[in-house]
Amino acid sequence: MTAREAVSAVVDPELRVVTIAELGILRDVAVDPAGHVTVTITPTYTGCPAMDAIRADIGAALRAAGHTDAEVKTVFAPAWSTDWISPAGRAKLAAAGVAPPGPARPVTLSLGVRCTRCGSPDTEQLSRFGSTACKALWRCRACGEPFDAMKAL
Repeated sequence: MTAREAVSAVVDPELRVVTIAELGILRDVAVDPAGHVTVTITPTYTGCPAMDAIRADIGAALRAAGHTDAEVKTVFAPAWSTDWISPAGRAKLAAAGVAPPGPARPVTLSLGVRCTRCGSPDTEQLSRFGSTACKALWRCRACGEPFDAMKAL
């Protein structure tokens, strides 16, 4: 298994339905001629508590794939954007009941988030903070179900 394949399969520890590649925090996997692997990642936000676990999981995945000479670099610029979530990642988040934000638009007005259960746009934000710091808690007014929505950045 290549280093990129091994790292791309690492699951996000807070959003267990998506990989770090699907979430867009995996920026690069480079292997030099001597076999040294450099993995570059960007957190979803500065201070994300999952970064230590992600770095450890990347190291374990590389070792399991036979890549023992590796380092993980964290970069903050450019800052992570919800635009980096892949279409597959968006679909997996929605299927798990986490509303992924739409692509960034020049206008920052947000009228709401569609319910992950019934699809209704008639929703309300209950709390800016959900089950993790990168999600907010919402409720659908149509079906009454609460759900998490990723914060758009």
